[in-house]
Amino acid sequence: QVQLVESGGGLVQPGGSLRLSCAASGTIFRILTMGWYRQAPGKQRELVATITSGGGTNVVDSVKGRFTLSRDNAKNTVYLQMNSLKPEDTAVYYCNTYPSPSAYWGQGTQVTVSL
Repeated sequence: QVQLVESGGGLVQPGGSLRLSCAASGTIFRILTMGWYRQAPGKQRELVATITSGGGTNVVDSVKGRFTLSRDNAKNTVYLQMNSLKPEDTAVYYCNTYPSPSAYWGQGTQVTVSL
């Protein structure tokens, strides 16, 4: 069982950047593939990106070239660097395990991209 706490969201103008952090607790974190997910108002939660225990990453096409994942297993932390943000990136962002997320999601962190 892993506990997840997301942070780093905020209000940013289109074209701006944010770095999200996911602090995880749990003895098996270092061997897990982690995912970043997001949920916009009125829409279902969607997978955005994944990072393996060794640092290999995949991102969905809509954020490719703009979002970058990294992790520091010693700190039990996963990061999402978001550049060139667009209004359609506005959502609550969550981290969780992948491909089988825990049923217990964190509070998420709000990202709002607006003038």
